[in-house]
Amino acid sequence: QVHLVESGGGLVQTGGSLRLSCAASGSIFKLNVMGWYRQASGKQRELVADITNDGNTNYVDSVKGRFTISRDTTNTVYLQMNSLKPEDTAVYYCNYRGYYKEFDYWGQGTQVTVSS
Repeated sequence: QVHLVESGGGLVQTGGSLRLSCAASGSIFKLNVMGWYRQASGKQRELVADITNDGNTNYVDSVKGRFTISRDTTNTVYLQMNSLKPEDTAVYYCNYRGYYKEFDYWGQGTQVTVSS
């Protein structure tokens, strides 16, 4: 079992920045992908960005150049969000999974609200 604890959401004005953190603990697997998904009201959950255990990253087009995902050696993943827009408003969920989703864990979600 893997437990994910998220932090860092909140309310920010357009153009502002926030940093999300997610710490994984429990039965940590050497080969894994950590990522952030988001779900806006009335919309499907979408991938924002993810990063493999060896540092390969992937971003949805709408956040490229504004968001940066990173991770450290303590199985914590970060999402630095700059130049935030109202359309970034959503609940952001941390995800920890195997390369082929042989395991797949989710955090409880953290609200990000960008006011115009």
